[in-house]
Amino acid sequence: MHVVNEHTCTGCGTCTDVCPIEAIRIENGKAVISLECNDCGACPRVCPEGAIRKRTVVPALPGVH
Repeated sequence: MHVVNEHTCTGCGTCTDVCPIEAIRIENGKAVISLECNDCGACPRVCPEGAIRKRTVVPALPGVH
């Protein structure tokens, strides 16, 4: 899944135009990516502000909660 940096997103809508499954909407002037995102990678390639990136998940250490 991809995430939006709200500090750099300008809400231009370029990402919504390229999303093939319409998983992005503009809310309160910022892009919001829904859980339906299929990681196609179209949105970060076109974002003029570089505000969209792939979410990275850091695995938890064994025994640490």
